[in-house]
Amino acid sequence: MRQASLGPIACLVAFSALALMTMPAGVFAQTIGYEGVGGGDQGESQNAPYRSEKAGKNGKASKRGGKGGRRIEVSPYIEIDQVLDARLSPGSDVLTYTQVAVGVDAGVSGRNNAVSASVRYERQFGWGRKARDGDAISGIAHGYTTIAPGLTVEAGGLATQATVDNGGSALGTGGVSDKSKTTIYSVYGGPSLATRAGDLNLNANYRAGFTKVDHSDAFVAAPGGVAVDVFDKSVTQVADIEAGLAPGTVLPVGLGAAGSFYQEDISNLDQRVRDMQARALVTVPVSRTVQAVGAIGYEDVEISSRDAVRDAGGNPVIGSDGRFVTDKSAPRVLAYDVSGLIWDVAVMWRPSRRTSLSAHVGRRYGTTSYGGTLSYAPDDRSRLSVAVYDNIAGFGGQLNRLIDDLPDDFQAVRNPVSGQLTGCVASLEGNGCLSGALGSLRSSTFRARGVVASYNVRIGRLNAGLGLGYDRRKFIAARGTILAAANGVIDENYWLAGYLGGKLGRNAGWSTNVYANWLSTNDPLFGDVTGYGISASYYRLLTRRLRAGLAVAVDGATRDDPAVDDIWTASALAGLRYNF
Repeated sequence: MRQASLGPIACLVAFSALALMTMPAGVFAQTIGYEGVGGGDQGESQNAPYRSEKAGKNGKASKRGGKGGRRIEVSPYIEIDQVLDARLSPGSDVLTYTQVAVGVDAGVSGRNNAVSASVRYERQFGWGRKARDGDAISGIAHGYTTIAPGLTVEAGGLATQATVDNGGSALGTGGVSDKSKTTIYSVYGGPSLATRAGDLNLNANYRAGFTKVDHSDAFVAAPGGVAVDVFDKSVTQVADIEAGLAPGTVLPVGLGAAGSFYQEDISNLDQRVRDMQARALVTVPVSRTVQAVGAIGYEDVEISSRDAVRDAGGNPVIGSDGRFVTDKSAPRVLAYDVSGLIWDVAVMWRPSRRTSLSAHVGRRYGTTSYGGTLSYAPDDRSRLSVAVYDNIAGFGGQLNRLIDDLPDDFQAVRNPVSGQLTGCVASLEGNGCLSGALGSLRSSTFRARGVVASYNVRIGRLNAGLGLGYDRRKFIAARGTILAAANGVIDENYWLAGYLGGKLGRNAGWSTNVYANWLSTNDPLFGDVTGYGISASYYRLLTRRLRAGLAVAVDGATRDDPAVDDIWTASALAGLRYNF
């Protein structure tokens, strides 16, 4: 039986409720967890530079509300547009739509809470037989609220559309939304606790997440060939606990112990990722601005799944929803089983509140693992953020991680024609890019390694931002199952997303956006694909609440297979928006 998809109205209500929850980020990623060692309320102490930013939300003031300020900005709107969508290649065709949209952009901050959200629902009415009616929802939200001293609750969510090609690659989408595009939903949330027992600092976090890709999968390149099983949905759970003594309290060095649990259950063929670890940590202050942390412990990582139901000829059975039917009676088959000693050595440098750098190297997943972060804000108008990561997850878990890393103060950057979210948000509080998570929609679990960097700046009336990244996924699947063809496949995604805009006097403004994804794979059945897009818009206030806008956009997708035509579309919009 085909699984019911999420209705757009239900999703709009869910995202609006999520935004109102205003929910501190814990250590949602699978890391050694050295940054929180000996943490707690270090205030003006010598060790203050070493406390991680996310740990600071555990019962503490946010960056926006930390000085006691309060800001509430909620801007609901209704919009009506006329859209022209022109197919340039292959062939040529021009379609016309009337588009009606409702949405809300919100930013709230206070001493004990912060949230940013942008939610939009739109309905298209096609003119003529070829232009189909359709609707779409898109939104992004992230925030936290303090329940009691030291106890906070955080939540975040994302809804966006993508065009999925036959190899399971997700590209950005332009033009108006229609039934040929895939909607991706992801939400997560949970509590965090930070407290003290004498000199002992205690931290605990729990997160639960859900991700859904509303797309029929199991694309078969040729009759009797191997299918690409596109991700359906998953539930992710993360819990961690840590206790530590800061340097100088009992000993000259800091001591800590920590444990963590990560599990992702993927609906496709009952795949499961489970990672449990326990570790001991030692923090050594090197100078006022530098400290070293060593960790050693034990980790057990398992990935397992079931096979598909087979017919009399031994072929996998595909259900009415286009996905493989899981053989519930079959035993679980291990695809990955690594356990044993783990270790990690890290160095953290924080010469000022505007600059921080951490880098670590160690052994995880049976091999060498490394990562780090850099944050540099030379002034209040610009910020550079860089992160290097290495983890094991499924598509849903990886997307939850990136949502968890979103800042609490941001503005959504949207395609001015389609209304869809682009690859990054505009923020001066950290890394707000999501493009790295959307490169491949294969259902199989993977080990992801990559780097993401973003730079945002405000100069007078101009706002600009650029995000760049590289994501490499090596897929893991059990031999002897239908997923075996994905085992060892490597998908790579190089991407960029940028925006530039500003005001023209008191009553007008403009913006431009650009994105690109270069997706490559060593899967012999599918070739490389590249997606591009650029857009520009102009608006002018007619009254204090009513504005008129014009926008144009060009989007394209090219493949390295000469037998497959490149796809290029151009679109234009003219419309009115009323802000309540």
